[in-house]
Amino acid sequence: MVDVKNTNWAKLDFSHKNVAYRFHAHWKDGKWDEGRLVTENKLSIDESAPCLHYGQQCFEGMKAQRSKDGRIWLFRPIENAKRFQQSARRLMMPEVPIELFMKGVKEAVKANADYVPPYGYGASLYIRPLLIGIGENLGVRPAPEYLFIVFVCPVGPYFKQGFKPISLKVETEYDRAAPNGIGNVKAGGNYSASLWPLKIAREEGFDEVVYLDPKEHKYFEETGASNVFFVFEGNVIATPKSNSILNSITRRTIVQVAREEFGYTVEERRIHVDEMSKFVEAGACGTAAVITPIGSMGYKGKIYKFYADGKEAGPVTRKLYDYITALQVGDVEDKWGWLEEVT
Repeated sequence: MVDVKNTNWAKLDFSHKNVAYRFHAHWKDGKWDEGRLVTENKLSIDESAPCLHYGQQCFEGMKAQRSKDGRIWLFRPIENAKRFQQSARRLMMPEVPIELFMKGVKEAVKANADYVPPYGYGASLYIRPLLIGIGENLGVRPAPEYLFIVFVCPVGPYFKQGFKPISLKVETEYDRAAPNGIGNVKAGGNYSASLWPLKIAREEGFDEVVYLDPKEHKYFEETGASNVFFVFEGNVIATPKSNSILNSITRRTIVQVAREEFGYTVEERRIHVDEMSKFVEAGACGTAAVITPIGSMGYKGKIYKFYADGKEAGPVTRKLYDYITALQVGDVEDKWGWLEEVT
């Protein structure tokens, strides 16, 4: 259990830490129960549960953060709830109603409010909604029962170096997802597929892997854990368009802020790997890291370096990061109604 009184909030890493409460709701016979807070962090499920054999499970990633006045905020949580439903539909699982999703998230956060890091430390309370197929089952078919869980834990930056450039390997041998598969839903199988290529890349000195499209291996997709964007001359931002990548809420936020707040040109399109020499800046984006600058990418034995020879975050990437992180804690006006307070 996390010792709140003796926690050094400035040195939190991005790892699991047990806290006091989590939220559980059960689906059986065509309906969800009301759900409740529980203290036990271990699950007891049948050995034949479809989540264990056939990967019938999906999840979300969210954060709760404090503003200067101590209030606790969620950022665009309804979008997480909608994406959770989309994932469930694709995997033949019952959708968690938005009201139940929000109840689970808010109750888990409120019950663990002491673990929400104070303002100003760059830390947050990470929120993991999870939906798994349980019950007795052997054949390849949807589960007879489902469990919706929301657990939370305090975390620091996703990359231990914080907001500093990382290096990516452009993967040419392995695919993250299949064409017309489940690459566009937040399913565990997509992440397990990325573990081996990531291990190889790190042995070669890279921080992460960025995948190309699984059909032609010519167009950028995403990393194992985040979407990507690229900045060209004239503050033109491009993000990959594909039906096999996750519909990132952070990426959509970047697109809207870049267009409406800063007046940048944003293109959502297929981005050919040969365009890499034209990148002025690059970034990875997702819930955990928000934005992480990409300093360089390796492709077929050649290293492509971006802003400041890959050693610093570029001005566009920095501007977007500063604005969005300030928005998430209420330091700038929420023009879009994206913040929701946990009371």
